[in-house]
Amino acid sequence: MSDTSGRAALLRRIRAWLVLFVVCLVLSGVTAFPLVHELRWTEAALRALSASEYLPGLTGWIEHVRDGLDTVDARYPFVLYGTDWLAFAHLVIAVAFLGPYRDPVRNIWVVEFGMIACAGVIPLALVCGPLRGIPFGWTLIDMSFGIFGVIPLHVVRRDIKRLAALTPNPWTAPAA
Repeated sequence: MSDTSGRAALLRRIRAWLVLFVVCLVLSGVTAFPLVHELRWTEAALRALSASEYLPGLTGWIEHVRDGLDTVDARYPFVLYGTDWLAFAHLVIAVAFLGPYRDPVRNIWVVEFGMIACAGVIPLALVCGPLRGIPFGWTLIDMSFGIFGVIPLHVVRRDIKRLAALTPNPWTAPAA
C-alpha cells in the first residue's frame, strides 16, 4: 500500500470514529432537554412491560426520579435550566471535534482534551453521585459514559499518530 493510500485509509477511519463519537455526544446532549417527558415515557414503558416484577429497583428509581422532576418542573422550573446548559455544553463540545475531522494531525489536542474529559467523568460520578443520593448502580452507568467515550478517542488518537508519521512535515520538507 502506498503512503498516499495509507494516509487516505487512516483519514477515513479517523473521520468515521469521530463521526460516531460526535453523534453519540450530540444524542447525549439533546436528550438532556426533554428530561421530564423522557422520564414519563420511560416510566410508562416500564409499566407496560410489567418491569416492576423483574426490575423493581430500576422501576422504583425511575418513579422516584420522575416524581422529583415533576416537582421541580411544576414548582421550580428554573432548576431545569441547568440541564439545558448541560445539553448545550455537549453540543458545543461536539462542534470542537470538527477541528480533528478537518485536520486530525494539527488538532489532535481536541481528541486528547476529550480523553481527559472522559477520564474526569469517573471521579465526578464517584464523588457527586453519593453526595446527591444516586444509587451506586446508576453511578456505574454514568461512569460507563467516560469509559465507552474514551475508546473511540483512543483509537482516533492512535490513528492520528500513525497519520502524522506518514505525513511530511511542511516545516522540514525541502523547498520545491
